Amino acid sequence: MYRVGDYVYFENNGFGLFSVRRIEELNKTPNGTVEARVTCFYRRNEIPASLIPLADKHHWGTEVEPDPDSDDDDEQSLEKKQETPRAKHKSRELFLSRQVETLPATLIRGKCSVTLFSEVETIESYCSRNDAFFYSLVYDPVQKTLQADKGSIRIGSEYQAQIPAVGSKTPEPEIQEEEEQLWEPTNKLTAAEIDQFIIIARSVGTFARALDCSSSKQPSLHMSA
Repeated sequence: MYRVGDYVYFENNGFGLFSVRRIEELNKTPNGTVEARVTCFYRRNEIPASLIPLADKHHWGTEVEPDPDSDDDDEQSLEKKQETPRAKHKSRELFLSRQVETLPATLIRGKCSVTLFSEVETIESYCSRNDAFFYSLVYDPVQKTLQADKGSIRIGSEYQAQIPAVGSKTPEPEIQEEEEQLWEPTNKLTAAEIDQFIIIARSVGTFARALDCSSSKQPSLHMSA
């Protein structure tokens, strides 16, 4: 059973790795078949090779220059055989896109899980689970760009306030008109006086409602007032 919001595998031309998609809608066609409107996720081997160094720089802080004479698929296969942490990272990484397509639901080949990569977790937390992937970058297949899928902190004098030095004295603002204090919690009123005030306040409110012509309970309100 597949539902909207599920991450699923889609068969990709009958060969290679399955494509990863997120189901956005499930619609039944007039001929009785079911079509799925899905959001596309891309693997590393599905994006341009020129963007791979940008993805590596985003994760590890160092930009690796691609070797034009080497085959990217062979390099990835070698890293997977070595089972290095970086190879595990690459094998489970996906790239989110805003591209939406419609595919037959008959091409679904199972479920998987995709989560936004958290810096407080290790790559083993993803690799230890079957069919678990993560993403941290958004791929634009039209513009051929990669962007981080999270907010950024704007730094500079235009965005941050100037913090005064410790111990510095700031002038107090001049108050033109002070508000009148209407209630003092630490008063000398007794409980009986407070109850008497509440009764009077309720009576005034009841009498005010009795004067309202739209009220349907005027006789009883007059009597209670």
